Amino acid sequence: MAKLNGNWNYYQWADCGKGFGIHSFLLIVALTCLFPLFWMVRSSLMSMDTIFADTALIPARLHFANYVQAWVDGHFGIYFINSVIYTASVVSGIVFIASLAAYAFSRLRFPGRNFFFYVFVLAMMIPLPGSFVPLYVMMNKLGLVNTRFGYILCMINLGLSMSILLLKTFFDKMLPDLEDAARLDGCGRLGIWWYVALPLARPAIAVIVIFNALNVWNEYILAQLLLNDPSLMPLQRGIMLFQGVYSVNYPVLMAGLTISVIPILLVYLLMQKHIVKGLSSGAIVG
Repeated sequence: MAKLNGNWNYYQWADCGKGFGIHSFLLIVALTCLFPLFWMVRSSLMSMDTIFADTALIPARLHFANYVQAWVDGHFGIYFINSVIYTASVVSGIVFIASLAAYAFSRLRFPGRNFFFYVFVLAMMIPLPGSFVPLYVMMNKLGLVNTRFGYILCMINLGLSMSILLLKTFFDKMLPDLEDAARLDGCGRLGIWWYVALPLARPAIAVIVIFNALNVWNEYILAQLLLNDPSLMPLQRGIMLFQGVYSVNYPVLMAGLTISVIPILLVYLLMQKHIVKGLSSGAIVG
């Protein structure tokens, strides 16, 4: 019995050591990811004279005026507001269009339904830069180059395929009894979509909102192709102009980068629990 207890204690210690090693490794990886962000914020609160001389983790004097200079003198406020407008418009458009399309593919029967759905699925296999040329040609023929509306349409197009696929898997699991009950209450197709399908697909909608918000907020290449007017440029496109003007003033540049990171980081932290829930409950159809 003592031998069995000794063996049991040995395995307990082995499991504890294994868990400690795994957690230590993950902690080191997390610190290596967070440290550049910390260094960016630290540098944004320093002056040009001390950014290379002061090696302390926390500067002795904090210069919050760098943020004011980045926002006002670097026209960073315009780029920031443009990104907010683009992100809100694109995400709203994707959720509206993708939910209607996914509901139609899932619950309606019409000729070519499977064909059109697989076309959307196959579109996910095309690299995003590969679609920029036809999008630019089409926007140029429609006269929508260097316009907000043209850029928003292109970004909605880029996010539809994944969103339709994810939402369709949720709508496929919706019980027919719920639709029958809604019809008895006087709901039509749009009423069932609004009052029954969308509330059930909230986890998938949360995933779609997060992923597409990140994509729009960080998008650069398409904005470089379509937008030439500085008053229309989103955040990432504006940062390149901002960097060209303030490439020597590193604290102001770091302040601008910090402003660009904070909003989308807060959105991700507030909604991160919905990512695993949405993907695990809807991405795999049993």
